Amino acid sequence: MGNQLRTTFLLAVMTVFIVLVGRLLGGPQGMVLALFLAAGMNFFSYWFSDKIVLKMYRAREVTAAEAPELYGMVSTLSQRAGLPMPKVFIIPQEAPNAFATGRNPAHAVVAVTEGLLKLMKKDEIMGVLAHEMAHVKNRDILIGSVAATMAGAIMVLANMARWSAIFGFGRDDEEGGLGGIGLIIMSIIAPIAAMIIQMAVSRSREYQADATGAGFAGSPEGLADALEKLGAYSGRLPMKASAQTAHMFIVNPLSGKNMMSLFSTHPPLADRIARLRGRKGPVPPPGPPPFDPQETDMTAQGRAMWDRLSK
Repeated sequence: MGNQLRTTFLLAVMTVFIVLVGRLLGGPQGMVLALFLAAGMNFFSYWFSDKIVLKMYRAREVTAAEAPELYGMVSTLSQRAGLPMPKVFIIPQEAPNAFATGRNPAHAVVAVTEGLLKLMKKDEIMGVLAHEMAHVKNRDILIGSVAATMAGAIMVLANMARWSAIFGFGRDDEEGGLGGIGLIIMSIIAPIAAMIIQMAVSRSREYQADATGAGFAGSPEGLADALEKLGAYSGRLPMKASAQTAHMFIVNPLSGKNMMSLFSTHPPLADRIARLRGRKGPVPPPGPPPFDPQETDMTAQGRAMWDRLSK
């Protein structure tokens, strides 16, 4: 319940922030524009985001005849979770990873990479799939899409503010808006604030999906072992992924990239593994660490700040 309340609060903050940005950009008219923009983007995201993401990663739907073991595991987990059978897709990439998408449980999709199927044991794949089914059960796929869309709406408004300032269309304070300098400052701050809120939403859902997924799988060990492997492989097998969809994957596909590791949409793997195994301290993963051991103090401080947002 704590994560659900926190997520609701963060989404409410983002909604208010969109209205505020619109207000600062164009006064009352800007506020109305911001609301319509957010509503339109959410409508589009609700109906079409899954198709766009699957096409982006060239994912291919498979049947029970084409991938019997994978299909069977998804079917077993859907029965345990009391969910309709989702569609199953395979992504043609060697980096091990997975995600779930779809506007609701009746239209859910579970996608895994070819690398995940090659590099993981059966109980580890089961743990990963259980985590994704937990996202479906907890309605995280819709929450994530809404958060990403709201962040996108804020960034669109910020771009409008920047161009308004450049061409001298900014409203002054007496008209209920900002002057040119204020618009430029807001155009810089707004996307950063939106990104922080989106990351806090995403990270808070990962812990809950781990716990729920462990229950579906029957044991936390498979998922814990899988997370250790995923962390070890993340630096050696980089995944071709976009920052806009990074929050969807079970582990951050951009974790090996210096600046993107600072703005991570996922909590630290060591903390997730520790929670799954019921330990208080972090569990060091075997093999290459999931994060760059050469990371700067600024990166470490930034990661700690995101961690505090999701606790």
